Amino acid sequence: MPGLFIVFEGIEGSGKTLQLKLLARYLRKKGIKPLVTREPGGTRLGEGIRRLLLKDGNPSPRAELFLYLADRAQHVKEVIRPALRGGRMVLCDRYYFSTLAYQGYARGLDLAFVEEANDRAIEGFKPHLVVLLDLPVRVALERIRGRSLDRMEQEAFSFHERVREGFWAQARREPDLFLVIDGTRMPEEVFQEVLKGVGVRFPEMAPLLL
Repeated sequence: MPGLFIVFEGIEGSGKTLQLKLLARYLRKKGIKPLVTREPGGTRLGEGIRRLLLKDGNPSPRAELFLYLADRAQHVKEVIRPALRGGRMVLCDRYYFSTLAYQGYARGLDLAFVEEANDRAIEGFKPHLVVLLDLPVRVALERIRGRSLDRMEQEAFSFHERVREGFWAQARREPDLFLVIDGTRMPEEVFQEVLKGVGVRFPEMAPLLL
């Protein structure tokens, strides 16, 4: 299905990246070649920002916000909009919903300010669907235990709880945009729910997802 923009969201350890990759692989087998990208880091500029945000830097909450917005502004202009104009499907690992959840709800920055700043960065450019992988924080953090953790993954349990609530608040506010899926199950079970949900939201894709 050309010109479709789908975002995958979730707390750390939710499995969103895996589900995005599974969908991309499935679509390629069906003859569709989606553009797979991520935030931060979907551009050359973004990769540098990603290192600052997750590995090498220690920005204040407000500096962190503007780094994410700079990444996103470049990403939308350089990658996402051109791909959609060219008729490609775009699958993106995180988008502005993460900024609201992490920098707004979890960091405590003013939500109205975060929303306005983000809207200016992307000029109101929204996806067609947000797939939110939801699961309890304790389960998610257990999944990533033992691996090398980035700066966000190392945050306190209460931080991740606020992130999860931030995602839920957005899903409740825009139920027609969000597809919320229980991420506690085995990956293949979750993926079947992703296929089913995408097919329901976009009936024209249903024959490809059977």
